[in-house]
Amino acid sequence: MSVEIIRELQGYGFFILLVLMVVILYSYWFHLVKSEKAGRRNYEKYGRLALDDKLDDSLVESSADNRSNK
Repeated sequence: MSVEIIRELQGYGFFILLVLMVVILYSYWFHLVKSEKAGRRNYEKYGRLALDDKLDDSLVESSADNRSNK
């Protein structure tokens, strides 16, 4: 195989990978929006998780809530 063919295959592979990653990203975003609208999760609580990380801070979600939802 010549260098030109290899470079062309690399270009096609990169484009296919890029399109695939965009589709995965948008489907994940759609899943997050859909689950938040349905009331299954509140992702704004999880956004403050890194800021409220002391031992005496309130829990984001208790384990009793997880058991009752299942």
